[in-house]
Amino acid sequence: GADALGVAWRENLEWPDGEIGGSNQVKSAVEFVRRCRPATVLLPYWADRHPDHVAASQVLTTAVFKSGLRRYDARGDRWSPAWVCYYFINDWVAPSFVVDVSDHYDAKRRALECHRSQFAPDDAAAVPTRLTTPRFRRLIESRDGGFGAAVGVSFAEGFVIREPLVRGDVMK
Repeated sequence: GADALGVAWRENLEWPDGEIGGSNQVKSAVEFVRRCRPATVLLPYWADRHPDHVAASQVLTTAVFKSGLRRYDARGDRWSPAWVCYYFINDWVAPSFVVDVSDHYDAKRRALECHRSQFAPDDAAAVPTRLTTPRFRRLIESRDGGFGAAVGVSFAEGFVIREPLVRGDVMK
């Protein structure tokens, strides 16, 4: 995954599949945020078909908040990121803003290939799902292409923010 994305490092908090949501996970995420001190945090969108995605969004949103609390009992000095954005917008949600990712779209395709077990399981006994049909990849690309077309580029990634976006003025 990290190589496909071209990132310097990637860390997995090792939360078990189907069991996201405990207070120990909040604490481990708080300690991660305090250790890494990110300016921006990207979290899964809070409404999704998959319960793990919803739970991860809740745990991580709580952890980002608690990482800034002086009295929260976790390792590290308190830290509050400048802003939090939510990604992987479902088909029915309008983004708060989009980012032109046209020049990097092949990297996204390669990153999705790293999760082949999710999209094309090798197990002959695997149950067909919405993710395992070739239409799902087309859905992702058409969504990103639609966001791109709305702003005049090939592909754009949509993000949602909960708080108003502040700009210095109305001029671009």
